[in-house]
Amino acid sequence: MAAERQKIHVRKGDLVMVITGKDSGKKGKVLQVLPKKGRVVVEKVNVVKRHTKPSQSMPQGGIIEKEAPIASSNVMLYCSECNSVTRLSVKMTEAGKVRVCKMCGVNLPDTK
Repeated sequence: MAAERQKIHVRKGDLVMVITGKDSGKKGKVLQVLPKKGRVVVEKVNVVKRHTKPSQSMPQGGIIEKEAPIASSNVMLYCSECNSVTRLSVKMTEAGKVRVCKMCGVNLPDTK
């Protein structure tokens, strides 16, 4: 069974807030989007400890902390203008499609 790509509502670089789970209420920037798995990696959220063997890049090895992916349904876009989580809408302008906050109507920063 092949994994299908899911449409994910956030992009790399977006500011999001975690709405469920152990890290609920934390804000961070999206570092990576994994559409085949329907997950996103968010800065300073879902931090796990990874035991690594010594290698050339890390001669000592040891325990490193890194962010693990979380389900994209557990995060919502955060609007810094209205200081709350929001859904987004898309408006057409002369320049093309623009992402807009549903709550306050302000253009969200383009993260392409």
